[in-house]
Amino acid sequence: MTTSQTTMHIGLDDTDSTKGGCTTYLTALLIEEFKKFNVTFLDYPLLIRLNPNVPWKTRGNGALCLRFSYNPKFRKDIKKIATQLWEEHSAIDQKGTDPGIVFFNSATIPEELKEFTKKTQTTIVTQKEAQTLIKKIDAEAQSFNSGRGIIGALAAIGETLQNKDYTYELITYRIKQNWGTKRQIDQNSIFEMDKTTAPHTFNNIDPEKGRVIITPRGPDPILFGIRGESPQILQTALNLVKPQEPIERWVIFRSNQGTDAHLNPTTPLAKLVPYCSVIAKGTVAQSPRIIPRRHVIFSITDGTTEVDCAAYEPTGTLRKTAWELRTGDTVEVYGAVHKATATRPLTINLEKIKVLTLQKQIQTQNPLCPNCKKRLKSMGKNQGFRCEKCNIRFPDLKKQETNLPRTLTPGLYITSTRSQRHLTKPLRRYGQEKSTNEHIDMVECWSAKSAVE
Repeated sequence: MTTSQTTMHIGLDDTDSTKGGCTTYLTALLIEEFKKFNVTFLDYPLLIRLNPNVPWKTRGNGALCLRFSYNPKFRKDIKKIATQLWEEHSAIDQKGTDPGIVFFNSATIPEELKEFTKKTQTTIVTQKEAQTLIKKIDAEAQSFNSGRGIIGALAAIGETLQNKDYTYELITYRIKQNWGTKRQIDQNSIFEMDKTTAPHTFNNIDPEKGRVIITPRGPDPILFGIRGESPQILQTALNLVKPQEPIERWVIFRSNQGTDAHLNPTTPLAKLVPYCSVIAKGTVAQSPRIIPRRHVIFSITDGTTEVDCAAYEPTGTLRKTAWELRTGDTVEVYGAVHKATATRPLTINLEKIKVLTLQKQIQTQNPLCPNCKKRLKSMGKNQGFRCEKCNIRFPDLKKQETNLPRTLTPGLYITSTRSQRHLTKPLRRYGQEKSTNEHIDMVECWSAKSAVE
């Protein structure tokens, strides 16, 4: 960067609605527009997932950030085009859509902004907190409707991913005339892509259902998105997928997806707070039971209190694991804390279960007759047994104890791919975590327009 250059960070959030739109698509458009001003991008566009338990989120609670250096003479022009596109692509007439955009000019990110971002990923943050911080760091924010979108927009700017695990996602977009229609992709090519790029891409398919999950179902502009460990593997994956409709453009994002960034270790259980995602240890206090719709509920205790844990039917493998737990097993549970209601207590909605130890399951039976091998009958407490066939009494025999085999084994169990949250770290990623503070060397081609016709 030359001395004539300065740095700008633009945060975006909540421009979409359940009926369409996509903040990542707006980001893709801005990337193309900013090339006119000869900006130098300092990082891939960041796709930052925030607390998945926020009750007013639209879908995945993702916010976006663009970081770049530029000639200060273009500042007004850059902000003008960014604001115009943000207004144009914000679904402000849709209920629950609260778009926000934040501009921040600084070569560094303040520590208090980084702390703010961490909080937005793990708990509830108020709009007042965001507004106070925006004023303090001399950023500029604009919003529509309730204005809640400035929280995510500011948080995206504060997430540098330094010394943290991160992943990438390559997102392709449809031409406008195809929005809202069924997506046309060779499904077999996606299964082949997953097989070829494993384990360096993840969550491409649901192996339990044999279903593709890289394509959204709604009317948004996305055709498909591939998540992986590096830009290079995503470019390889892109070339393996065979779309049967045009791709308007594609972009590679850097992200906290698949990193468990939302989970906080919490002890004791008595201090669990609703809307947070936690990691909690305990002993199974009540064996699993099935409630309507085939959900499995069990409870754990750490000596301070007892808390329900829920494995819902869509969690598949995780639900089966929960059903096999027994009183006395020790576990570490991962999931979102759901507040108590009139019909159920405070509950941890499970994403993962780590089985630490298994309680022995003992079956007690009357002993066999030494003569005829028939099961003896009890003569009463501490009075021994008798054989009805041989008519012999055995006052000194005791009940026999047998250890029953457990099909469950210690280890980590994760909810099925189809029900994993954006932030949930899948099994495929374990052992591939990143934690360095190295400079990000961007590949030459990380975004393209009309890459496939």
